[in-house]
Amino acid sequence: MCDTLCSVGPNGTLFAKNSDRPSGEVQLIEAHPPRPQSSATVFAQYLSIPDTGAAACIGARPDWLWGFEHGVNEHRVAIGNEKVFTTLDPHKQPAGLIGMDLVRLGVERARTADDALEVMTELLEEYGQGGLCDQTTGESYFSSFMIADPNSAWIMETSGRTWVAAPVNGSAAISNRLTISREWTKASPDVPQGAEWQDWRHPKAPTGHADVRLASSRRCITESLDEVTPNEVAAHLRDHGRGPWGSPGASVGDVHAPPVTFAIDGTGVSVCMHLRGVQNTTSSMITLLPSDPAMPVRAWVAPGQPCVSIFLPVFLPAVVPAALGDPSVWGRFSRLRDEVERDGQALSQIRAVFAPLESELWAEAAHLANDQGKLQRFVDGAWDRVEHALDALLAEMPTLVSS
Repeated sequence: MCDTLCSVGPNGTLFAKNSDRPSGEVQLIEAHPPRPQSSATVFAQYLSIPDTGAAACIGARPDWLWGFEHGVNEHRVAIGNEKVFTTLDPHKQPAGLIGMDLVRLGVERARTADDALEVMTELLEEYGQGGLCDQTTGESYFSSFMIADPNSAWIMETSGRTWVAAPVNGSAAISNRLTISREWTKASPDVPQGAEWQDWRHPKAPTGHADVRLASSRRCITESLDEVTPNEVAAHLRDHGRGPWGSPGASVGDVHAPPVTFAIDGTGVSVCMHLRGVQNTTSSMITLLPSDPAMPVRAWVAPGQPCVSIFLPVFLPAVVPAALGDPSVWGRFSRLRDEVERDGQALSQIRAVFAPLESELWAEAAHLANDQGKLQRFVDGAWDRVEHALDALLAEMPTLVSS
């Protein structure tokens, strides 16, 4: 389960995603350099395809997958995906591309949102969707996608090789259900003109778990008096069901412990996911795609659960701490999550350390010029400070030291 949103404004687009995956699954955050076109092939998860080259990009991926849960490239294109349930059985499909493959291929090959939509739909129609998507449960599934650039965005929803796409008018959010009805403007050849896309939704698939989070995301992007800010989105991505909290730059204030129980109707299901022992948010990203080409592309990435992590400022094309690609680093943040799920009061102790540091890093990053050397030095130093704070927290928690 995941939640993705975007808001297209006069100065650019704000894009964000919480990636929800099995609780013990490691998710890595990596920078990838550009790759020239070659006569070689790209080895996606279950098949290889011709290599057309790749843009420099930042992506988050489960450590056993080739593809991305979400990513952004040097051309200011950001993409994220969601699991959806349709009338077609994904387990009966032959090996093809999976949703995470399509995210990565779109990020690697596109220069605009329109370009990404074309790249992804052509690949989808040629290779289809098929293959294991969740190693823990043995589940296969189809995906919906949010695709954005500084000036526009698309929602694309799929069922096997079949797809529809609707342009985003200002702002939009997606979660783990089909959201498009008849407003689609592009579709695969097998979708009749004017068709109701909800007819492709699996009639027995529950939507309560998605509806609660979708409503929260839509409030985040529509209730702001002005353009929604990265700070507001960070607070939204930490929502434990009682509303946004933990905005970078704000005082620590109230700390909302995660829900303890959950139900199929959406009770206890929150944007910052804590389905204990089943699903958790395992990585988050916020990115600002400015329409001014002189402005740097900024992103803020949180390894692990955003409530027990820091949204670390990073920059395109590839200014990311190498440590975020180390599985052991993800594991250390997950130990903080486990402690909070054991004792909700521990979250106040964690935020007392992380919140002031996060605010400092955001304030310092806001004034940086678009100089790759200076940006790299800032990010390296920022990670050293985060790691020091993480070490201190782990040392202070006896149950974590002994685990």
